[in-house]
Amino acid sequence: MTVPHDMYIDGCWVESSGRARIEVVDPATEEVVDSVPHATAEDLDAALDAARRGWTVWRETDAWARSAVLRKTAGLLRERAETLAQVLTEEQGKPLPEARAEAAAAADQFDWYADETRRIYGRVVEGRSSTQRLIVIRQPIGPVAAFSPWNFPALLSARKIAPALAAGCSIVIKPAEEAPRTAMLVVQACAEAGLPPGAVNLVTGDPEQISTHLIGSDIIRKVSITGSVPVGRKIMHLCVGGIKPVTMELGGHSPVLVFADTDIEASAETCARAKFRNNGQVCIAASRYFVHESVVEAFTRRFVEITKSLRVGNGREEGVDIGPLSNRRRLDAAESLVADAVDKGAVVAAGGRRPPELSRGFFYEPTVLCEVDDSMKVMHDEPFCPLAPITSFRNMEDAVAKANATPYGLAAYVFTRETRTAFLASEALEAGMIGVNNLVLAAPELPFGGIKMSGFGREGGSEGVESYSVTKVLNMLL
Repeated sequence: MTVPHDMYIDGCWVESSGRARIEVVDPATEEVVDSVPHATAEDLDAALDAARRGWTVWRETDAWARSAVLRKTAGLLRERAETLAQVLTEEQGKPLPEARAEAAAAADQFDWYADETRRIYGRVVEGRSSTQRLIVIRQPIGPVAAFSPWNFPALLSARKIAPALAAGCSIVIKPAEEAPRTAMLVVQACAEAGLPPGAVNLVTGDPEQISTHLIGSDIIRKVSITGSVPVGRKIMHLCVGGIKPVTMELGGHSPVLVFADTDIEASAETCARAKFRNNGQVCIAASRYFVHESVVEAFTRRFVEITKSLRVGNGREEGVDIGPLSNRRRLDAAESLVADAVDKGAVVAAGGRRPPELSRGFFYEPTVLCEVDDSMKVMHDEPFCPLAPITSFRNMEDAVAKANATPYGLAAYVFTRETRTAFLASEALEAGMIGVNNLVLAAPELPFGGIKMSGFGREGGSEGVESYSVTKVLNMLL
């Protein structure tokens, strides 16, 4: 099949009216593998107008018909999973097994919302007289502007497109310039599944220009963003002028509390393997390990053993566990955080450098830092790279206080065999999602999102489709 590398506007793949393009770089080789259009204001206006017209058609399409399109999209994504995975690894860097899993997860989003399309419920409220009827209905909010990141370009694009379409909205999505073609493949599947022109549109180019132009338009009624806290602030400011609702899934700095009663060997292995998934470039990645002082040495020893066994290399090669970081910014950030920690007394127990055998690409060894303290940036700044700082705690109160001592509140994790400890710790942790004895939180049937500076609103679950709808009251006297 042909892999698209243009914008999708009003049912057609189109070049930029200005003819300028942006290079797409393979992070494993630093070679240019393709290019995508740099949208002009004229292109963005075309996408907005298409979304306006597409909404008038799609919102009148009945729920069963919308469901069928979403279900077919899921099927097409599964049929094309290998192509999607290959493109994803080429432009984002993650190993092929992880890319295949992401392709499957993107398909799951469309499958879930194919069902939720038919479950957008209202309600009837008893009136105060026999002639009064009180009815509450939900309707699509309108055209959506969505911005997806580069770390999970298939899944996170699908997590916005699928519920928006399920609710009856049209959407203009702007994928990250580092990994745009993966999102294009998702949009291609939507289009070929039978969406009317304008229901889904995709633009590429300068993030600031596109966000300012789209959000500033009266056509856009709703905004969704997955990104960093600084980007989230800018998007929120843009939304204020038009008083537009926004769903924001921003940064995280997820703590892990490991209590003494857990299976230390198994917990350490689970934590180490999950930590370095997608090279630590996961918003809900465990990024601060607080281990009870009585077992911290045993936990660290096993964690380091697993970390040292992981193979770093090109994600297209067999047996590779960890690919490159997705861009040079993340590589520079990893080096800076490690240097800061070491300067302040941290000990590098594993990794801590670029692999000497890999002279090209944005590679960095999975790294474990011990003897860390609160003076180090790695304990406060979201790392979003393969760094695992480990420290100890005395009791639950101490652990919870340390875990909550950041402005972030996306995810947190607890490892314990005690039901009481699991509940008390989970309830005390300031995060939107808690994993107990596992670090796999995301599923299409569950709401996904955080609190504090990690954002607000939820994607996934029934809450995901609700955020793309508005409530209307019918108060009728007969």
